[in-house]
Amino acid sequence: MIEHVYRRASEASGLDAIVVLTDHEEIRRTVEGFGGTCQMTPADCRSGTDRIAWAARGWRADAVINVQGDEPLLDPSAITHLAEHLRAQDGEEMVTLAAEVDEEALGDPNQVKVVCGGDGYALYFSRAGIPYRRLAVDDARAAPVLLHVGVYGYRRKVLLRIAELEASPLERSEKLEQLRALENGVRIRVLPIDEAPLGVDTSMDLALAERRMRAMQMNENP
Repeated sequence: MIEHVYRRASEASGLDAIVVLTDHEEIRRTVEGFGGTCQMTPADCRSGTDRIAWAARGWRADAVINVQGDEPLLDPSAITHLAEHLRAQDGEEMVTLAAEVDEEALGDPNQVKVVCGGDGYALYFSRAGIPYRRLAVDDARAAPVLLHVGVYGYRRKVLLRIAELEASPLERSEKLEQLRALENGVRIRVLPIDEAPLGVDTSMDLALAERRMRAMQMNENP
């Protein structure tokens, strides 16, 4: 799966380098085996954000994009969208993605929802069913259900600042790292994409993702 994520990221434009960060030797050997670039990080990094910040201290990049290893079906154009936005908007601190989904996602805690203000910045992320439905689903005034896609773009200096902060109360409660940023005043721009990719959170997700990846490979190599 990590190879598939790496190759999908390699198809995106606007990136200066692609690096897999890990503290596992097996992952390092796998990445180097298919010709990818890997950097070892300490095993005591608390989260993916902290792992990226540890590595970014030695990088000269102005901005960093975090593509998680459980997003093998992420469209490369979504990564390009993030990269282009960061290049065009110098004042943007942190950027992520979301897509409209069916109402049934409200009841699934593995699917993280986000609600935004009219300016396109995140108000809150949650595993709970937000926005709560008091209006009928087909009411034109009802806000859509937005599924958060776990890909982030950071200004390097903002990433390093977030990593220096203690885990926040909401972050600990929801087990969502982005809430640490929100609780400490970092604005998160949410860019819309047409469709949320299948993330791998459960064994059922993995089986479905593997079927879709095989189908994609067959289409690419008929």
